[in-house]
Amino acid sequence: MDFLKDYTSWQWLLVIFSSLLMLVLAPRARTASDFFKGSRKDKQPNYLLLTSSLVISWLFAKSITVAANLGLAFGIVGGLAYAAYYLSFLVAGIIIYQLRSKGGFKSIHQFLESKYGKGALVIFSLLIAFRLFNEVWSNTMVIGSYFGEMGSFSYYLSILVFTVLTLAYALKGGMSSSILTDLIQMCFFAVVLAVLLSVIIPDTPGGVSTYISSGNWSWAMGGNLLLVALLQSLSYPFHDPVMTDRGFIADEKTTLKSFVTAFFIGAACITLFSFIGIYGQLKGVEGQAAVGVAKMLGVPIMLLVNFIMITSAASTLDSTFSSFSKLVHFDILKGKFASVSTGRWAMMFITILGTLPVFMNPEIISATTVSGTMVIGLAPIFLLWFLDAPPLSFYLSIGIGLICGLVLAFGVFPADWHFTSGKYADLLSINVIGSLLCFSGFLLPYLLLKIKPKEDV
Repeated sequence: MDFLKDYTSWQWLLVIFSSLLMLVLAPRARTASDFFKGSRKDKQPNYLLLTSSLVISWLFAKSITVAANLGLAFGIVGGLAYAAYYLSFLVAGIIIYQLRSKGGFKSIHQFLESKYGKGALVIFSLLIAFRLFNEVWSNTMVIGSYFGEMGSFSYYLSILVFTVLTLAYALKGGMSSSILTDLIQMCFFAVVLAVLLSVIIPDTPGGVSTYISSGNWSWAMGGNLLLVALLQSLSYPFHDPVMTDRGFIADEKTTLKSFVTAFFIGAACITLFSFIGIYGQLKGVEGQAAVGVAKMLGVPIMLLVNFIMITSAASTLDSTFSSFSKLVHFDILKGKFASVSTGRWAMMFITILGTLPVFMNPEIISATTVSGTMVIGLAPIFLLWFLDAPPLSFYLSIGIGLICGLVLAFGVFPADWHFTSGKYADLLSINVIGSLLCFSGFLLPYLLLKIKPKEDV
């Protein structure tokens, strides 16, 4: 049949089949607890479910695309630089464990409101709402790139169809759908990645050692981004409700164990996926690494790469819908009006709003680097959570971080202030300076408050 020989038709089959499979397998949420908290018949997610959900929800289509492109540009240094972001799992896991076991807090929002007031809760909610908004368009655009050039009819149609089909199974079960389908999607991802590696590594002279020795350990060749990732991992996880929501749905020890395991698995997966870009570098591929390598290796591999993108994008998208729904009903409205039906309306709202930027053709990488800089002020707030700091500490730290993000976004950071040279030198410099200022801004009101009684005596 000519239809089965047509590559585009196979791509459409992958999108529709995988989405319908998730729709059939996803459990139907019958209670608010099922829909918003991921429980099934009042049972918490176990270690396997929670770990797989954490890993696959952070293996975004955007992330693995960027990892491959960094491998193409910088070799293994680029892959490790992006993998360094996965230290976020360790940071978030340890801090959330402390917040729960020592502080007795049941959510990030409860912690912030009890320590810094309702104003802090509003600002933080806006930050993570912006994060969730970015996750929608930045991941669906990756899917569109496999169906046509940006701006083409097939590009937009594939994005709309994929988004609607993913929304369909997310509406069915909310967080419980997300967690169960994450396990299935994680298995798909692992199998496809293994197949891809089994094709490219034997085709590379020197095998694995060639990949490990690729690249140049210098500032300009990925070193800048590596340090940025290490710095941002101290703050980045706390503005991602897809991650932090999963820190409060199982018992404390299971949660910590899952977060630690997720770090090792996630970092390994993202590094291995950068091998595709390194392979492309060896073969002279230009442009988008994953797309270029897949086309070079033929239709079957192209379909596998497309499938891995569909799997990762869907897992992130359904988690985004679930987290936004929980954010609105539990973190902001404190459980008022919370029901399965109102949760579904919230999902539809973020779907429509988050899809609009697709038609403005934004840059995918900006969803990570700029937003990651804007929230560096969260690092002292959470790392020093045990200090009895005043609300002013929160506002100063957050405000400084937002200013740094805007400076980066508008490209007005002075070149004379760069600590290093090469690509991402401005990103590294502003993150180092901004982090120091954020910690100073947080600690100054606290220290002044501590010494004030001595002055009054």
